[in-house]
Amino acid sequence: MSTEENESIISVCIHTTSFAEDLVFVLLESIFETSPSVWADTNTDKSKVAVYLEREAITDIEQELIRQGINAISESGCDVGKGELKISPVKREDWSESWKKHFHPIEVSHKLLVKPEWEDVQTKPGQVVVTLSPGLSFGTGHHPTTLFCLKQLANYAPANESLSFLDAGSGSGILAISASKLGYSPVVAWDFDPQAVRVARENAEQNNLEEKLSFDVKDLTKLSPGREKFDVICANLIYDLLIDESEKLQSWMAPDGCLILAGILIDQFPLVRDAYCRAGMEMIDVESCGEWCSGVFTFNKNLN
Repeated sequence: MSTEENESIISVCIHTTSFAEDLVFVLLESIFETSPSVWADTNTDKSKVAVYLEREAITDIEQELIRQGINAISESGCDVGKGELKISPVKREDWSESWKKHFHPIEVSHKLLVKPEWEDVQTKPGQVVVTLSPGLSFGTGHHPTTLFCLKQLANYAPANESLSFLDAGSGSGILAISASKLGYSPVVAWDFDPQAVRVARENAEQNNLEEKLSFDVKDLTKLSPGREKFDVICANLIYDLLIDESEKLQSWMAPDGCLILAGILIDQFPLVRDAYCRAGMEMIDVESCGEWCSGVFTFNKNLN
């Protein structure tokens, strides 16, 4: 048995309602800095939101943060249902099999299709395919914020010219891998979570991009405004981080570049939008889906 198969995996799962699942998603994502998975029963309006961690337990502090977060969601008037927290060990093979029931191909556009490694699909002429394997830091493209980013990447995909791309908070690597397959070059990607970076590297290898793509462990809050400029930047992050680090993200934009911001709840989006517009940017596209809102920003040339 391999070392990987012997590694402990735990599921940190909150049983809630479809009304509260987005807020619970953000809560777990902010505590554990990895993307949760969501299972919803449309017939009962019940949902399960879970993160999978390669360790044996969570800390008392993490457990208290979850408790406080669930209470805050409930006190805001949102029905959290049971709001029950369950922590349980998971066999790696059982976890992987569960994903096969929930992860299906996604046709992002006529240019891009995302699929799991276990499914064969018929592609359209000129359509590139991104193949993903299960990983604990998993982004499949199903979540509205990830899907928005993928659509924008396909929309801005270079035809003849070369466009550079930065994936700030790469998670499973789905955006950087998609960008590379769509013709962006160079592609730079990093994430705060070493586990996410490992999964992203594995997914790059799955797509034969290990020589072309590199994923690094970096903390956005500890980086300095940089000299390197990118034509397209994607930051699918929590809203307060997008606001606090707006100067850095803008410093990495090329003069005619665009910044794709996602991972934002609808009631938080005006705060993000206003912060970037005050800094001299303008919003050129916006999309809402469920509780989520995402936007595309460029430098406002009318201010020059």
